[in-house]
Amino acid sequence: MKKLVCFSLCLLLSATLLLCGCDKQNELRHVTLNEVTRSVFYAPLYVAVSLGYFEDEGMELEIVTGGGSDKSMTALLAGEADVALMGPETGVYVVAEGKEDHPMIVAQLTKRDGSFLVGREADDAFSWESLKGKSIIGGRPGGITYYVLL
Repeated sequence: MKKLVCFSLCLLLSATLLLCGCDKQNELRHVTLNEVTRSVFYAPLYVAVSLGYFEDEGMELEIVTGGGSDKSMTALLAGEADVALMGPETGVYVVAEGKEDHPMIVAQLTKRDGSFLVGREADDAFSWESLKGKSIIGGRPGGITYYVLL
């Protein structure tokens, strides 16, 4: 009798688990992600996509490269993207314009600014003071690179 009850419970549990897997939505949810630029700093995202982590969570991820945070923000505001990767300054610009329906910054993908300071010659005795009077080419006017150098 004990074996019959145990078998019945196992059968019921198995049926329950199988039925939980029967979902009418077998299709993946399409999500469009607009990245400001193709960058090594988004490597964790690219790895997750290539390893199928998004599909495991029920998402079909389409990555679109915007070519600038202004273009990425425009795609997000126009509904052409569901989510966008860009610096936080772009969201601040939208709020500063007075838009009531502005995007919300929800996550940080990179820990540090993705900028490099590159010179023509190696300088073992580098100091920030040595940059006074020099020209620096930033990513784009108004971008985070300029804020970091203020």
